[in-house]
Amino acid sequence: MWDILEVTHEGTTDVKRARRHALIQEYELFRIQQGETIADVQKRFTHIVNHLIGLGKQFDKEELNIKILKCLVRSWQPKVTAISETRDLTTLTTVALFGKLREHELEMIRLKEMETIEKNTKSLTFKTRTVVQESTDESLGDCSESEDINLLTRKF
Repeated sequence: MWDILEVTHEGTTDVKRARRHALIQEYELFRIQQGETIADVQKRFTHIVNHLIGLGKQFDKEELNIKILKCLVRSWQPKVTAISETRDLTTLTTVALFGKLREHELEMIRLKEMETIEKNTKSLTFKTRTVVQESTDESLGDCSESEDINLLTRKF
């Protein structure tokens, strides 16, 4: 009876071998996808590794950490280099590595938001100064100021 339950839920040895080969291929081709967050990468990576461990594959910490660092795109290269040079990848857990990457991702998002706000503020300031400088007639200046205030209010 136990053998029947085992084959029913886990599959035959051929099925296990096929699943293992498919997961190994997925592991080897693992890359971060465009627009994917580090949390999403962690979920996908952990899912693959856990299934491979369940099928008997063994990994050491360094191998997993190197795989994670190599799956990242070029924009992550400075952080990858910093982690590789300052951390011992043989003792660093994958959870700690993903934590460092998530921390860096949040900082990059914060900086990007600040740059966007500064860019929008500069463009509004430039527009209002340009319009005010072009107006030579006093009545046009009043109208232009009103338009500038309306523009600033809408943008704000």
